[in-house]
Order: sequence, then structure tokens, then C-alpha cells
Amino acid sequence: MALYQGGVDPLIADVMMPTPDGFTMVKEMRAAGFEQPALMLTAKTTITDKTIGFTSGADDYLTKPVDLAELKLRVAALLRRAKINSARQITTGQTILNEENFTLTINGHSTTLAKKEFLLLFTLLSYPNKIFTQAQLLDQIWGIDSASTEDTVKTHVSKVRKLLKDSNDVKITTIRGLGYKGEICHD
Repeated sequence: MALYQGGVDPLIADVMMPTPDGFTMVKEMRAAGFEQPALMLTAKTTITDKTIGFTSGADDYLTKPVDLAELKLRVAALLRRAKINSARQITTGQTILNEENFTLTINGHSTTLAKKEFLLLFTLLSYPNKIFTQAQLLDQIWGIDSASTEDTVKTHVSKVRKLLKDSNDVKITTIRGLGYKGEICHD
């Protein structure tokens, strides 16, 4: 398989491929430790199919018929996020979020964040302008089996906003009735 030879970045898998199907292939790829971005490309459009796709390890899910311009945009976004994840650092203007030491540096002043605060901010800034529900953030950061509630997410968002008060580069925006999104501010 080409994955074992390296150089596959990103993977586009059709769900209805012959053995193994796309769901199984991505699941096995993740279990083997491969972290390349994976996009499911399929005619399967139900929420159940999408749930299976994302829980198998897909980073994105695109249904047929495919608009090639949209496919190119999604692949570019996957590659951009993969670069952020491999760099383990997000830099925008004078704001730096560094995963190696869980620090947030704003205008040269560094603060070490609590792990959950860091993961919350890193998640939101890794997908700028993507809206995350409180439930999604809770599952992704605290874990599906966590006893924490959505109030925990609200509390952490509030703490992170206070830490970002001196940043002119990034912010967390509440989308009423939906959740939160990280925004990169441009002058």
C-alpha cells in the first residue's frame, strides 16, 4: 500500500471502493498511526454515513456529484491544517500558540495555559471561522466519556478570552444558538 511507502498527503478515499471500503481503509490507517489528512468522497449523503465517516477518522466528507473547484478548496484547507498540526504551532501576527510547551505568546509576553484551555484555543484556531458547538468541543477536548458539561466549555472559553484580551490578531466569537468560532483578525 502506498501509505507505507510515504508521500501520501492527503488521502482521498471513495467510500464504495472495493475491499477495503473507504470507511475501513481510513479506520485502519488511523489505527496504524498514519496522520495524513483524509477526505471521504462519496455518494452516501445521510447523517449516519457522515457520522461513520468522521468517526472512522476522516477529516472532511464531500458528497457526489463533486464540484472540482470545491474539491480543490477542501484539499487546500486539509493541507493547511496538516501543516499547522505538524508545526505544532499557530502564529498569526504577534500571537503565537505553541503546543510543545502549551504557551500563548502575545506581543512577546508568554503565558503557560492549562491543557484544556490550550486545546480549546488550538482547536478553534486550527479551523478559523469554523463553528464548533459546545457538544463538539466537549467531546473533542474533554472526551466523549467525560462527566464535564457544556458549562465547562463556557467557563474555559471565558478564561481563554481573558487571556486574549491584548491580542489584536485572534479572537473567539460566540455564534448565538450554535457555538463558538476562532477568528483571525486582519488589519
